[in-house]
Amino acid sequence: MKKELIISHEDEQSKIALLEDGRLFELHEQEDKSDFVVGDLFIGKVRKLAPNLNAAFVNIGYEKDAFLHYQDLGPQFMTYKKFLKDTVTKKQQTSSLKNFEIQKEINKNGTVDKVIAKDESVLLQITKEPISTKGPRISTQISLTGRFLVLIPFDKSVSISKKINNSEEKERLRTLIESIKPEGFGVIIRTVAEGKKVAELHNDMNQLVQKWETAFKNIQKNKVPSRVLNEEDKASAILRDNFNADYVSIICDDEQMVNDMRNYLEVIAPEKKNIVQFYDKPTPLLEYYNVEKQLKQSFGKHVNISGSKGAYLVIEHTEALHVVDVNSGPNINSAPSNRDHALNVNKMAATEIARQLRLRDMGGIIVIDFIDMTNPEHRKELYEHLKNEMKRDKARHKILPPSKFGLIQITRQRTRPEKQIETKEENPNASGEILAPIVVVERMEEVIRNMMQKEKGRLFLHVHPFVEAYLTKGLVSIQTKWYLRYKKWVTIIPRDSFKYLEYKLVNAKKEELVSYSN
Repeated sequence: MKKELIISHEDEQSKIALLEDGRLFELHEQEDKSDFVVGDLFIGKVRKLAPNLNAAFVNIGYEKDAFLHYQDLGPQFMTYKKFLKDTVTKKQQTSSLKNFEIQKEINKNGTVDKVIAKDESVLLQITKEPISTKGPRISTQISLTGRFLVLIPFDKSVSISKKINNSEEKERLRTLIESIKPEGFGVIIRTVAEGKKVAELHNDMNQLVQKWETAFKNIQKNKVPSRVLNEEDKASAILRDNFNADYVSIICDDEQMVNDMRNYLEVIAPEKKNIVQFYDKPTPLLEYYNVEKQLKQSFGKHVNISGSKGAYLVIEHTEALHVVDVNSGPNINSAPSNRDHALNVNKMAATEIARQLRLRDMGGIIVIDFIDMTNPEHRKELYEHLKNEMKRDKARHKILPPSKFGLIQITRQRTRPEKQIETKEENPNASGEILAPIVVVERMEEVIRNMMQKEKGRLFLHVHPFVEAYLTKGLVSIQTKWYLRYKKWVTIIPRDSFKYLEYKLVNAKKEELVSYSN
């Protein structure tokens, strides 16, 4: 499968699209000044205890307190507690855990008020970004994730991904990691470590130890609340978790980010660093690769199932769960000859559902109502097909077999807010007043005429596709008339994400000169 990573940086925000064989499967967005990213380490202060929830609310500098459940304290909580205290008081002078005294593990069935107190400082890690009205979810079980390894302080074990099946390779990896891991740390060997050379694993280990040292130095500053370790930027994190030989290109429109990614690949896969390319064309990157178009087609209540000749999904969201209904459309009935066809449509629907869960980042409980199938073998085949399609999903999930009513239930990990993309626009004539389209075009021309006197380089006018067609079509188009009138060509770029009468004028440096939105 051919994978492409498209990374666009615009208006202090990065959008990261993962394409598989040209189809959009994941879209991540990150603000340049994002305060809370999954994996970040913080020092927080316990604001209050909630014994009825067996949890604590912790101030980490966000408007909503972070939620810390007793089960997320981890067995080594008392050791972390002592480490934080000793580091702040300078009793602990080094990040090494070689001679650090491990404390007694807390009772896994205990209560929060027995081990933690109000106004106490805690070292913690973000496990879920703020969602809706809830603050971040946090844990005091720290883990530092690298390309091949996960480093766990105050642990001694070396565990190996269950997806590595070769017993000889397991033994090789275990022996190798045992010999290079620092004392006082445990290690999880990730699936992608299979077959990797000693130098690659050793380098990954050194980077993780360096991260821990950075966190230690920041803890010594004793600022509460404060972030003590940044997770990598989203682009590097996606490279770390997804990069493999299937990637054929990584395209980005930000030169600094291109250099950062090349440097990252220089470390983990030097032979692949040249697949990172800088995009410098006037058409926006996401528009050029049809990401904006696919977003409009893939979100909303109704989603067409590719290749099914009319079948579609209906996706509904409630407070408690998500419901997906598979509709056959006009091309199927209950005749016995169509039973195989029902299975085929259901399998195509399962493929699209697996894509939708990743694309929308849907979490919690998902209930799917497939087209009815009376053949038990068909139901089993569909179940296995759905499980296979979900294997590419990095989020933890569990799929239950079809119920007697033909429903399949999925639980999927949610670490950040579900993505919502508006696929409908306001009807300009429904309420209020807007400028007449012809007036908007006249305004465009006036803006362009004024800017031509100030800007010596090329000009690019971004508009809705309907407006682009209006401006460019015809024997002597409006665009051509502008050229004849002002002796300068204006490149018009259709934008699927724009509203009907929205426009934006930019220069050759991609700097926004003027914009208008109805």
